[in-house]
Amino acid sequence: MTDFQSSLHVTPIESVEQLVEGFHAGAKPRGAWRIGTEYEKLAVDSRTGRAIPFSGEGGIESILRRLAERFGWEPKEEAGRTISLKRGAVSITLEPGGQIELAGATCETLHCTRAELVSHVEELIAVGDEMGVTFVGLGIHPSSTLDQIELVPKQRYQIMAPYMERVGTLGLRMMKQTATVQANIDYADEQDAMRKVAIGMRLAPVMNAMFSNSCIVEGQPSGRMSYRGHIWTDTDNARCGLLPFAFDASAAFEHYAAWALDVPMYFVLRDGRYLRELTGRPFRHFLEHGGSGERATMDDWNLHLTTLFPEVRLKSFIEFRSTDGQRPAMVLALPALVKGLFYEPDCQAAAWDLVRTWTFDQVSAALDDASRHGLQGRLRNIGLHEMAREIGQIAVEGLRRQACLDDAGRDERVYIEPLLAHVADRRSPGQHTAERWDGEWRRDVRRLVHDAALTHDSLAPLNF
Repeated sequence: MTDFQSSLHVTPIESVEQLVEGFHAGAKPRGAWRIGTEYEKLAVDSRTGRAIPFSGEGGIESILRRLAERFGWEPKEEAGRTISLKRGAVSITLEPGGQIELAGATCETLHCTRAELVSHVEELIAVGDEMGVTFVGLGIHPSSTLDQIELVPKQRYQIMAPYMERVGTLGLRMMKQTATVQANIDYADEQDAMRKVAIGMRLAPVMNAMFSNSCIVEGQPSGRMSYRGHIWTDTDNARCGLLPFAFDASAAFEHYAAWALDVPMYFVLRDGRYLRELTGRPFRHFLEHGGSGERATMDDWNLHLTTLFPEVRLKSFIEFRSTDGQRPAMVLALPALVKGLFYEPDCQAAAWDLVRTWTFDQVSAALDDASRHGLQGRLRNIGLHEMAREIGQIAVEGLRRQACLDDAGRDERVYIEPLLAHVADRRSPGQHTAERWDGEWRRDVRRLVHDAALTHDSLAPLNF
């Protein structure tokens, strides 16, 4: 964090320009660019496939405490409950339904990310085996209903849950049942950032199709390859989905700030307490008029930015958010795809040339088609598998040119290979699941859990 940013955090916001300048302050020279990965997974009872609770000896909180005791994580508490862990630059946090998220360190190469991921999964397996808990790499919980999933007792979730019920029909599903993989990248300046956002928004249906992996919900076929993707369409339309201004050639930081200012707030944080009195007020109103005796600060703004859920999110870096949770072998395929596309100038230009004429309406329709049909969906009457193949080829070339080698001389293309196999087969992970569900699994959710489980065998493709 720069001194400039630090000073902003303790100073009340005086103008919208101050918010825009915060985005400018996030820019980094190319040599300082890194790649970040966030990986969520679901925890279930190994015998039944049902969600385990947060509380109790066999619950999520006990998992966190055992990880801390055995592997040197520092526990973080809220109201006396363990709700996250930290070890160096890496943290383990919880989504509202107890989904366990690894927020990895920002790495120069994916070889670093691979080592971190393997270590994390091995630690989870060690603790899970002792407790009769299985961790699964899916985009949605395959068996438990909302009532069967305990809400993690974090203050912010206690405010978000009832608000979600007022603004959409699927928000609680998003909170309690879904899991995702995200990739985070840096930008050089405003032009570079907005071009990356513009490409990412247009590629949202392609990415969702490639990684669609949430077709079984509450023990039944959902009718979609990515039901997680569908959930975002009726969670809270004020803060989710595609952003129309990103499809305009003039898109700039000020447009993202203007959109964010008009999104209703969840809360502000003061002295460790979330203030509910501001829930539902646009941030712009808080900035102009204050509230609950408080003035808006950059801390409030940065917290607000984390409560926005577009397909591509801008902070002091850029987050790609369109993909379902995955088995370990597929987790690194997303950051590999993104790094290949966006960290080699010619490849970013090629991606832009492919998508630049796609309109908001076309991409919106394709995003729905992707969630329904995965790689069998269409965009502008062209199969998403064809778009995915072209994008995959561009990313492969980008990774080849970057030539980031591991100790055995392998470059990062090795991490995208599982994804390319799905694209070549024209079937996403969800399509394979749907076929086996009605076939050899005989609609037994325990077989799905076994197939998607994080095990030592599931790590084999990453243990070169």
